[in-house]
Amino acid sequence: MPSFPILFAVMLALLLPACVESEADEATGAELYAIHCASCHGPGGGGDGPVAAGLSVAPPDLRALQARLDGRFPETEVLATIDGRREVAAHGPRDMPVWGAVFTEARRGEDLPVWRAMADARALVDFLRTIQDPPRAKDAERPPSAKDAERPPRGNDAERR
Repeated sequence: MPSFPILFAVMLALLLPACVESEADEATGAELYAIHCASCHGPGGGGDGPVAAGLSVAPPDLRALQARLDGRFPETEVLATIDGRREVAAHGPRDMPVWGAVFTEARRGEDLPVWRAMADARALVDFLRTIQDPPRAKDAERPPSAKDAERPPRGNDAERR
């Protein structure tokens, strides 16, 4: 009877190639962006893709997502926008496709198509994090205003004074 280590090694040798092959088939966030997003948002994410001029609402500059929120990347909001759980009512009808449904349809026939579609959306979010503009100058770097002097100290501000 074969020993456990030998049996384990044989099982590992049989299963490992299947795991490696499935990971090699996965698209990166950059590849997904180039295929699905660049036509509207532009190759660099600036909202200047070749289709942008024909849209009823201009695509946002995806490089400025973090800068608009003082350095916090809005991961949850971005993911929900990509997969279709978030719609911005002020923008009117949704011009952006619901990529969660598109990714799921593209994965039809594969094992775990919904999970893989979620992984595709996650890869896009991770890619978008990498193209963010550097943070803007912080309020601490600007000269204090009269309003700042009137503001009562908060948290660690009280300890510094």
